Amino acid sequence: MIRILNFFCFAAAALCCLALYHVSEQTRVSRIHLVAVERQIADEHGAMKVLQADWERVSEPSHIQALAQTKLGLSDVPAVALASLELLPRRGETPTAGSPVQTASITVAPISADPHLRLAAAHAGN
Repeated sequence: MIRILNFFCFAAAALCCLALYHVSEQTRVSRIHLVAVERQIADEHGAMKVLQADWERVSEPSHIQALAQTKLGLSDVPAVALASLELLPRRGETPTAGSPVQTASITVAPISADPHLRLAAAHAGN
C-alpha cells in the first residue's frame, strides 16, 4: 500500500513539475511577444509623430496658398475692396464713374482638363 501511495505522490509531483515548466515557458513566450508588440507600438507612435509634423507642414495656409497660385492660377487679390456698405449704389442707381464698383473686374481662370477641377467649378457655379 505504501508503494502505491509513494508512486502516486511521485507521479503527482512529476505532473506538477511538467505543468510548472509549461506555464513558465508560456510566460517566457508571452513576454517576448509583449516586448515585440511594445516595440511595434513605439515605432507606430514615432511614425505618427512624423506624419503629424508632415500634415502640419502641408496644411499650413501659406503652403496651400502657394499651391493654389502655382497649380491653379488663383490669386488672393480681391477684385473689389469695400471699406463700408455705404459705397455700394442703391437699388436702381448706376455707380458713378471712377467708383470702386464701376472699375471692378472679374478674372476667371480657364477650366483645366482635370475632371475634379471641372466638377468643382461646375458645382461652384462658374
